Formats: sequence, structure tokens, C-alpha cells
Amino acid sequence: METIYALSSAGGRAGVAVLRISGPATSAAIKALTGREVPPPRVATLRRISDPANGAALDRALVIWFAGPQSFTGEDVAEFHVHGGRAVVDGVLGALGRQPGLRAANPGEFTRRAFENGKLDLTEAEGLADLIDAETEAQRRQALRQMEGALGRIYEGWRARLIRVLAYAEAEIDFADEDIPADLMAQLGPEIEALANEIRAHLDDGRRGERLRDGVEVAIVGPPNVGKSSLLNRLAGREAAIVSDEAGTTRDVLEVRLDLGGIPVTLADTAGLREAVGAIEKEGIRRALARAESADLRLVMVAAKPEGGIEGDFDLARPGDIRIVNKADMGGGADEALAISALTGEGVEALVAVLTERVTVLFGASEHPVVTRARHREGLEACAGELDRAFAGLRDDISGELVAEDLRLAARSLGRITGRVDVEDLLDVVFRDFCIGK
Repeated sequence: METIYALSSAGGRAGVAVLRISGPATSAAIKALTGREVPPPRVATLRRISDPANGAALDRALVIWFAGPQSFTGEDVAEFHVHGGRAVVDGVLGALGRQPGLRAANPGEFTRRAFENGKLDLTEAEGLADLIDAETEAQRRQALRQMEGALGRIYEGWRARLIRVLAYAEAEIDFADEDIPADLMAQLGPEIEALANEIRAHLDDGRRGERLRDGVEVAIVGPPNVGKSSLLNRLAGREAAIVSDEAGTTRDVLEVRLDLGGIPVTLADTAGLREAVGAIEKEGIRRALARAESADLRLVMVAAKPEGGIEGDFDLARPGDIRIVNKADMGGGADEALAISALTGEGVEALVAVLTERVTVLFGASEHPVVTRARHREGLEACAGELDRAFAGLRDDISGELVAEDLRLAARSLGRITGRVDVEDLLDVVFRDFCIGK
């Protein structure tokens, strides 16, 4: 096993940088760079760091030693907490790179070793990645819960029950001549059905966890010149979109990221919907319609007319959309619509409150662990389908071998989520998105 090293904190100038080492040559690296034996485990010790090649002093740093298997990766691990200047970091990394048996870590390799050494299952590793990437409070809570094993415990619990059912099914097949309960296979039906129902109830979450992890998509749609770009700028707090009295100014989908009640929201300003007057505007309108169709939530906007009434209509609105009448400072309005002025800010605070409440109700963090990735959903859907086939096989009295095979496939689908079986082809996918040093 090679020993790996990497900068584990963010790159760039900082007060402190953390360099991490993991593997069998870790203790030798500490001795080489400090000229002393390893410190007591888990005790931060101040040491002078020097380049073994020429004895040049590099820094005075805190050195922490984690003897395996009581470490993040399960191997011998060390951390050097050095000053965060680029010259210091480059000097220490260079010295480590010249030590026998050490090499620079690949992205996610520390976490992959933690998985391979039984310190994390795949869902916990993914939770760690999500925690690193979390931008909002709700994302942090969800990721922390997953990293601490909430999802893994549910899936492993189902898998344990499924393996027990499979064991009984195979017992009837392999030991049919032995003294085992009659019709053992038929007695497994209620447990198989209960498992399938529990998994489907878990899947029936409106994709809440995936939306919270990836962000809720909100589109502003409506005819030209009703103030969509002005509203985007007002909510973003900056000039993110060009605002003009000329119709068709917005030719493409413009996006800003917002934090509404701890939920990440991507707010999209779309081209005004009208009969296009050119190829570029036609393409913009096509993209606007596609974005409006795929959005999780839509703000359908029209504008008030000074003489009363509204410019445009709400024909595009569908159930659940938030209807807005802009330019409320000019007069006019519509029943069952929020009156705002993107120019003066009138009514915008109320709109933000309504939008925050809506996304929180639909996609806010759940008290119970929820599906957070498409990979999990695919595995659970496959498992539920295989359980359905096994249950149908029992009902139709088909071969016990075929029922057992469906149960084996179901167990394999669950095991692939947490990494218990057949995961070699998944490892690169799971860990490649980690930053180096994690």
C-alpha cells in the first residue's frame, strides 16, 4: 500500500494550511521532516519542519499523529498544520514528495481508503462530499445526517431483513428433504410485500432530498417588458440582467443563486414570451418555454397598466405557480395575484416570504432521512421491482429458484447503495468529485 499526501485545506493564502499523510510510511515521513519520533497519538505537538534533502528550515508547525486503525482512513495518518503561505505549503509538499514511498494523493483518495477500510459506507462518503459542498443551513443539516449514517442504517436494515428472507427461501430449495417447516417459501410473502411497501414509501418523497442537495429551480416567465429582469436584479441584489424598455432584451436564460430559508434556489429569468421577430429571439423563447416546463416552481408575471387592468394574462399559469402583477406603483392589479414594484421594491418582501414558504413546504429538510442522489433512487426502484417479482412468483407458485434469484437481485441492489456488494465499478464515480486532500 502506497503512502499518500495532499494539501487537505483550501488552496491559496491563509493563516493555516493542513497537509495530510496516510499510509505505512507516515511515521517515517514525520521523523524525516521533524528529526524526531512521532508524537503521542491525537496530541497536537509543535515541531520544526525541515527539508531532509538539505536541512533547510521550512516552518514551525503543529504535528498530529493518528495511529491506525483509529484514524479517518483506518491507516496511520498525520496532519501538519503549517502557516498558509504558498511558499511554506509548496516547500513542505516538495519535501514530502521526495520521501521514499510517498506520492501525491488522487482526488477523493483519502475518503476512498476510509471506505475500503470499513470506516465509511458509500452513503456516508457521499454525505461527507455534500457537507463539504453545502451552501445553506438546510443542506448542511441533511448532509451531516447522511454522513453520520442515517441513510446507511435504513438501507442496511432493509438489506439484513432481505438476506434473512433469502436465507429461508434457499433453505427450502437446498434442504427440501430435511425437517424444515412446511411451505416455508409461502410464509415469506408478507415480509417481502412489507419491504417493498416501505421502500416505495421512502421513494415517495417528491424528490425532496435531491432538490435540497442540488437546488430548487424557480423560473420567472411572462410576456416581454413586464419587469422579469428587474425582479431578478431586485432579488439578486445586483445588476445580473440587462434592463431595457426594448422588447426582447433577454435572449437567453439568466440565472442567480439565492438562499431562501436555508434552501438553495436557482432563479432563472427567461426571454419574454411572444411571437419571435428573429432567429436569436426565437431560440431564446424556445429555451424559456423549456425552462418554464422543467422548473420546480414558477413566478408568472404580468404588468399593471396606468389606466387600469394588466398587460398580458395568466394563461401560462398552472396550479402551484405564484402569480405576480408588477409595476404596482402605476396602478392596476389582478385578483389572486401579488402586487409588486420591481422598480421601487414595493411588495417584494411579501413575494420573498411567499416564495420562501412555498419552497420550504415543498422541498425543505425532512425530519426523516430522504433519498439524496439519483444513484440511490435507481437502486431502490430496482430493489422494489425485484421484490414485486418475487412476491408475484410466490403468488403464482412459480419455481422457488426463480423467486430466490429475484431476492438475490433485490439484495444486490440495496447493497450497491451502501457499498456492500458489487461496487468496484461505482468507486471512481463516487469519489472522483471529491477535492484533493479528502
